[in-house]
Amino acid sequence: MEQQPQHIVSDEVLVNGVKTSLTLTTDGLLRWFDRGVVLRRLFVEKEVLGFSTAGRLITVRALIKTGGDGFGCGGGGSLVRKRFVFEPVTEDSLRNLCEKIQGFMDSLGRPKKMFIFVNPFGGKKSASKLFTKHVKPILEDANIEYTIQETKYQLHAKEVSRSLDLTKYDGIICVSGDGILVEVVNGLLERQDWAAALKTPLGIIPAGTGNGMIKSLLDSVGEPCTPTHAVLAAIRGHKRSLDVATIWQGETVFFSVLMLAWGLVSDIDIESEKYRWMGSARIEFYALKRILRLREYNGSISFVPAPGFEDVGEENCSCVDSMEPLKPRQHGYQGPKVDFKSLNWRKLNGPFVSVWLHNVPWGAENTMAAPDAKFEDGYLDLIVMRQCPKLALISLMSKMNNGDHVKSPYVLYIKVKAVILEPGTRTDGSTKEGIIDSDGEVLARGRGTYKSGLKSLMVYNKLQLVVDQGLVTLFSPV
Repeated sequence: MEQQPQHIVSDEVLVNGVKTSLTLTTDGLLRWFDRGVVLRRLFVEKEVLGFSTAGRLITVRALIKTGGDGFGCGGGGSLVRKRFVFEPVTEDSLRNLCEKIQGFMDSLGRPKKMFIFVNPFGGKKSASKLFTKHVKPILEDANIEYTIQETKYQLHAKEVSRSLDLTKYDGIICVSGDGILVEVVNGLLERQDWAAALKTPLGIIPAGTGNGMIKSLLDSVGEPCTPTHAVLAAIRGHKRSLDVATIWQGETVFFSVLMLAWGLVSDIDIESEKYRWMGSARIEFYALKRILRLREYNGSISFVPAPGFEDVGEENCSCVDSMEPLKPRQHGYQGPKVDFKSLNWRKLNGPFVSVWLHNVPWGAENTMAAPDAKFEDGYLDLIVMRQCPKLALISLMSKMNNGDHVKSPYVLYIKVKAVILEPGTRTDGSTKEGIIDSDGEVLARGRGTYKSGLKSLMVYNKLQLVVDQGLVTLFSPV
């Protein structure tokens, strides 16, 4: 027989002037009767943020779903902050209830101190207001202390993360798009104590243009991508690991947690910046423009396939000889230890319309780039498109909101462990090249591209990528 939850504590309290019994069970359920008639209940782990006392009153602060009965009993709806006030009948009861409720909450391992980055320049430039309206009240309800740092320039978060005293905090929250998270990860990986630093869990509050990482996390449990759901995921204290891709070219290294793109997707992502005045519509507008004047790129991609994809492409033993070793770094993470010669290398030759590597399912809130991607499987999802009729491509792009584009006969969708990307010129001109984009950062701008005069991290030439499994720690909804 299934064992029934036991009472941790059960004491008499007054609710709205009526005496009732307040009970906390071993499975974390708070139960009481309101006005002696309506049974109320709160799931401490899922709904209770914190509590406080004033005199003989206990105020429990909660975040509950509207809909259903509004007290954890089904139904959809948004999350709403609520307060419930109890007056224990005796001083002993007050002490006992506080001790038991606090003891259960402490057993959940929730964070108590957070370091928070707020990017005032990202997305619609509303991160500061979003923090004040949606994040700060919940942190205070949960009795979480925090230090806030507004980012002042590009790579500011990376600089701070590289030297931050992590012993003072239980986690880092990024109120931004994916860009600040990427900076933080790169900063942590450059530390001398990188292995310990990567155990610090990272949380994301959606306040940018893409928000692919937090969308992937929340969507994995069927929750909407809202600031309130995101901050609740962080303060509950659940954690999960995340793969990291090391991208290198010579002595230059970049650590990617979201994606790498070359071809159509990268062109749309970067070149549409000239239409920022259109808001989010700029992506759809420029995608159509780019498809109607479709580009194809010469080049090749060599890869180590995951089990089950060993026959994709053609055999390519020679690419191991051209694999340039990752140069030893002065300090920080040195990259994954992989014996490339023992791996099964395969190759795809262009021309390509698009090459896309993805670490998580969602590239943005409305783009499920890689529906089979996993956070910590040790592989990236490779989405390749070569020749494709324009009408089919328009239809295919419209299916990216649910991931059905990968079912197209014009799309190759596999999992890979390592990649050598050798980008070439456009097929319509030997003097025109492309853009390689990773996690919203332009890694390389070729000749004749948008803002090609700007200096980028790498040059438009061969680059290499290897995945390391479960390197970073994220706050997770479950």
